[in-house]
Amino acid sequence: MSEYQYYEFQAVDRPLGAADRQALRALPTRARITATSFTNHYNWGDFKGDPAELMERWFDLHLYLANWGTRRLMIRWPKRLVDRARLAGFLCKVACAELRVTGDNLILDIERDLELEDLDLEYREWGGEEEEGSGWLAALAPLRADVLQGDLRLFYLLWLTAVEEDELAPDDKEPMPGIGPLTAPLEAFADFFALDPDLVQAAAERSAVAAAKAISADAVRGAVAALSDRDKTAMLVRLYEGDPHVAIELRAAVRKHLMPDAAAPPAALRTVGELQARAEAIRGARERAEAEKAEAERRRQREEAEKARRARLAEVARKGEQVWNKIESEIERRNAGGYDRAAGLIQDLRMLAEEHGTMPDFARRLQAIRERHARKERFIARLAGME
Repeated sequence: MSEYQYYEFQAVDRPLGAADRQALRALPTRARITATSFTNHYNWGDFKGDPAELMERWFDLHLYLANWGTRRLMIRWPKRLVDRARLAGFLCKVACAELRVTGDNLILDIERDLELEDLDLEYREWGGEEEEGSGWLAALAPLRADVLQGDLRLFYLLWLTAVEEDELAPDDKEPMPGIGPLTAPLEAFADFFALDPDLVQAAAERSAVAAAKAISADAVRGAVAALSDRDKTAMLVRLYEGDPHVAIELRAAVRKHLMPDAAAPPAALRTVGELQARAEAIRGARERAEAEKAEAERRRQREEAEKARRARLAEVARKGEQVWNKIESEIERRNAGGYDRAAGLIQDLRMLAEEHGTMPDFARRLQAIRERHARKERFIARLAGME
């Protein structure tokens, strides 16, 4: 069995320069390196670099998977744009994730060793030119921007890993009132790390936040006008210099100024025990639905088989004496296929005889066949197997 490892990195905020790409080229010789990405896979050997170091120096996203079940995702943000204190409640009992500061950045490092039966990709001998990990990082990359916009549901999914691993007490409260409706990147994250789908569904039955009121253009203009000249100038200078995060900070400043729904009472938080009980109920309903669907399919197949059997018997009855002649010709082929076809026709004639009450005549003709072909031991054995 061959091994398979897949590495992919993406640079979002700052493209790689020529010197950066040259430095990266010294690590592997087969990697695909562009101004925004680094991709390589291995069927033997291993990556010579340290993914954590590459993230600290060049990249904003990293994905790794191996065909023995290890999966890893790293995301880097400017630390000034993420409220680390707010994340403590999500991550305090999460064993598979680490949030660390590196210079001006914050890196979330997630790694899980999954059971092979939990993976969406079958355990097989990966290899060749096909890269089995391609597509995953593209599906997960929007999570980085979502967090910068204030969407912390990614961290709730990480909190669910602690629920799965019984690291939390039944009366511990969820860190936010739900995660619904799930986005495609959140669903991809749950799939990539093989989170319990019933637990995820239970968490998503409630919305993360109350529906936000639309902010009018006039309200936005008023909030922007309220910014100090110093803040406005600083933002415009950074925009001119190509800072990709100015719009995010401006939106945050507008939301802070307007404070929509500030007076709304906070939604009640569910306990771990309540989420687990709901997940069990969802699982039970899903398994019952799957069982009912499987039984309906088996019933359909039985009905189709019976319909085909009736059509076949009707055709045998219509041909009458020709069928006995066909049996003789198939036996004379003196091979396994002929014997099988002859035995099948005899079985059909037996069923017709039972239905029409003509078993004595059938038994007489079958006995004559046995006697004529008594030396054909394989055929006689085939008949004996039908009885």
